[in-house]
Amino acid sequence: MPIVREISRQTLLRRGIAFACATLGWQVAGIAVLAVAALAARSVALAGLGLDSLLEAGASAVVLGELTGTGKAHRQLALRLVGGGFALLAGYLAIQSTLVLVDGFHARHSPLGIGWTAATAAVLSALAAGQARTGAALDNQVLRTEARVALVYGALAVAVLLGLLLGSVLGWWWADPLVGYLLAAYAAREALGIFRAKR
Repeated sequence: MPIVREISRQTLLRRGIAFACATLGWQVAGIAVLAVAALAARSVALAGLGLDSLLEAGASAVVLGELTGTGKAHRQLALRLVGGGFALLAGYLAIQSTLVLVDGFHARHSPLGIGWTAATAAVLSALAAGQARTGAALDNQVLRTEARVALVYGALAVAVLLGLLLGSVLGWWWADPLVGYLLAAYAAREALGIFRAKR
């Protein structure tokens, strides 16, 4: 019986690692896709989500290192870098969103951005559910935390998607910078959470 339990635990751990790899892969792909979409549409929200993808990819790499036991030595440095990145992202988005609102700049229609954010919301929600179930079965806090992060990122993708649709369909150009403020608030919260956890 202990042998069966250990095999089951190893299977669950492999599944958890697969979920972490899939999340990391999606985030890395998102960096490139969102960069192209943001430049084409001149969208603050898409640029913010793309930069957030870069930071979330770093966080997913830390999680992957924790699960495989290969990243523990560099965990604190990696978290410091991710936390600093989130702080910079919050400042950048707050300033850029304000400039766009003051200037009255209208982001362009972005079919690529709409398609990617819709797909991201679906994919990240599915990955979050899988990570949450696996984390609960393993009683693994790292996987449960990664599941929450994936779910929040999926929700951010929905917010960006809504901003893009409001701008494209209704002409509400100000929805894009408002979503930028939402992303800035999220980034600031993440930075504070990382730095407070280190104390």
